Amino acid sequence: MHLLLQRYDFWLSTSSCGVLRMKNLFEQEAVDEVCSRIDRLQPAMPRQWGKMDVAQMMAHCSAAMDMATGTAKLPRMFVGRLLGPLVKPAFVNEKPFTKSSPTARELIVADQRDFRREQEQLKSKIRQFHDGGEGQCTRHQHPFFGALTPYEWSRGMYKHLDHHLRQFGA
Repeated sequence: MHLLLQRYDFWLSTSSCGVLRMKNLFEQEAVDEVCSRIDRLQPAMPRQWGKMDVAQMMAHCSAAMDMATGTAKLPRMFVGRLLGPLVKPAFVNEKPFTKSSPTARELIVADQRDFRREQEQLKSKIRQFHDGGEGQCTRHQHPFFGALTPYEWSRGMYKHLDHHLRQFGA
């Protein structure tokens, strides 16, 4: 199945229809790119939107990666049961997330964090997700969007990381 999706994505990205293909964390190139962008972060970098500082953002992204690997299993949100299926395409499509998108209460990081520790931990969790591949991706439902395939988790997590890296200009 994954191979078919990769071939379909390749066709979209190379066809003349002008559709851009969203990267995903099952691709080594995407992992390398994201980790390189994380390495460019600095503790005092100003945010372009939102409330978290850069260390808090990386802790937040690590918590989201824990959901994708199944290390953290958050319950379905009531509003997600109602609206999740309607909004799910925004999690996996090619469009980047918009600024100041809502955050699940369980993923909000408000306490002070050690920048270097969070930086190394986030890169480690991204690599763990990639190395585990589809077989190690959670089968637990996303708290808002519901059931996701490993491929959808992989795309959504790339988009989430990209969103927050753009938040700090990386």
